[in-house]
Amino acid sequence: MGAKQENGDPEDILPPLEQELSHELDMKVKKYLRGEGADLEVLKDKKLKGQLYTRENLYGTSAKTAAKTEKWLLPSAGGYLEAEGIEKTWRIKQDTIGSEVDISSAKNQYDIVLPDFGPYTLDFTSSGRYMAAAGRKGHLAVVDMKNMSLIKEIQVRETVRDVVFLHNEMFFAAAQKKYPYIYNRDGVELHCLKEHGAVTRLQFLKNHFLLASINKYGQLRYQDVTMGEMIGNFRTGLGRTDVMQANPFNGVVALGHSGGTVSMWKPTSAVPLVKMLCHPGPITAMAFHPDGHLMATSGKERKIKIWDVRKFEVLQTIRGHAKTLDFSQKGLLAAGTGSFVQIFGDFSGSRNYSRYMGHSIVKGYQIRKVAFRPYEDVLGIGHSMGWSSILIPGSGEPNFDTWLANPFETTKQRREKEIHSLLDKLPPETIMLDPSKIGTVKSAKKKEKPTKKEMEADLETAVEAAKGTAMKKKTKGRNKPSKIAVKKKEIVERAKKPFLDQQMAEEEKVAKKKRKIGEEIALPTALQRFARKKATA
Repeated sequence: MGAKQENGDPEDILPPLEQELSHELDMKVKKYLRGEGADLEVLKDKKLKGQLYTRENLYGTSAKTAAKTEKWLLPSAGGYLEAEGIEKTWRIKQDTIGSEVDISSAKNQYDIVLPDFGPYTLDFTSSGRYMAAAGRKGHLAVVDMKNMSLIKEIQVRETVRDVVFLHNEMFFAAAQKKYPYIYNRDGVELHCLKEHGAVTRLQFLKNHFLLASINKYGQLRYQDVTMGEMIGNFRTGLGRTDVMQANPFNGVVALGHSGGTVSMWKPTSAVPLVKMLCHPGPITAMAFHPDGHLMATSGKERKIKIWDVRKFEVLQTIRGHAKTLDFSQKGLLAAGTGSFVQIFGDFSGSRNYSRYMGHSIVKGYQIRKVAFRPYEDVLGIGHSMGWSSILIPGSGEPNFDTWLANPFETTKQRREKEIHSLLDKLPPETIMLDPSKIGTVKSAKKKEKPTKKEMEADLETAVEAAKGTAMKKKTKGRNKPSKIAVKKKEIVERAKKPFLDQQMAEEEKVAKKKRKIGEEIALPTALQRFARKKATA
């Protein structure tokens, strides 16, 4: 038995605990490899083969290092509030949380009071480092959340309805009174997008570099911000709306309408991909889960619904009203209305959301927007008197991937990332409900039934081919013209037979169908005397 173990798999010799750790590390290595390695055996060029072999080894080493770092150095999961005994987590106040956390986390609890420019709407960059704030009365500001320093603020002196960052913190778009404008980080106006009109909501699709907007006339527009080309311009036909959200999983833009329907759009289709009735009344807010499979909607009938977007069915209905909704990176759902914010969490993993936390701002403040800050346990609240920030333990992803979003990136790293993202820009055609279909082979369509004209043409072709068949010359007495004519006639009939059989089968099928329909709609005996009699020839 000992000799057999020496020749067996080395993993079998390890103790069970070490085998489990080795398997876990292998799974993490696969995650960091980002796909299968190249097949080098098919290469004939020895120099190229050696270079690629060295490169693959380097990738493998870096993936193993990253996996070990994640396993042993990084925190494995975010920390949630845990109640003891009959204590409830939603009764824990922000003052209590602030007194227990470290100094750097406590700095994320603050209120900015700007009563002259509200209500405010907020947007964060994908790394969570920067925040854009827009006041309804024309105040625009970009804030560095790490240093808590104001980068730039401007007063545009007209109504601002929405603000959104573009691919990084260097550019942002603001939906103003007549048109949307694009500004740089220093507050310099770069573009005025007059084709969009008076926009109510903006969304930016960072993988496709598309700026999507919906104006007050219900027109949905997509514009490529790299080339300035208008990709799509569609009339929704469902009236004005100010509820708009992009699905982070597939890039599909969803609109919530006053009739209670949600329509989902892509830039290459003039009709919606999906129209689903979510509420009996107007939709007030909407949000997508980071994995793109869940959607939360809120209606005027004071219900919040959680939907499975893959099946288009309701998973859960929560009683309550929400004017704004947002999902965190870890799946917590924030719902804000009036001067109160509620946080719901799915702690069982069964897509069943329950009450987690609650927070009341100053009475009389009206919440306009709630937004979770990425990679931090922080919720930003834009309201009528400025904006606030509160701590929501467990909301942010504890480990950030610097390839995707780096809160500490330098200027050089930002430039490199911008170039790479432009090279990796996805075309608008890749936006679809199921992006996993990209790269697959389209299944062959079922063969359509030939028309009557096509069947007649095929029959004529077969008859002509049969008539042109060359006959063998046989011995004297067996090569009579009468015998040759009979044989040619047999060949023609043989060529016609498959077509005639098919025609008879079709006629029999139609007659059978008519007979079946006639039997189904046959009148009862008492009413047969009122039936219309068929005309006899």
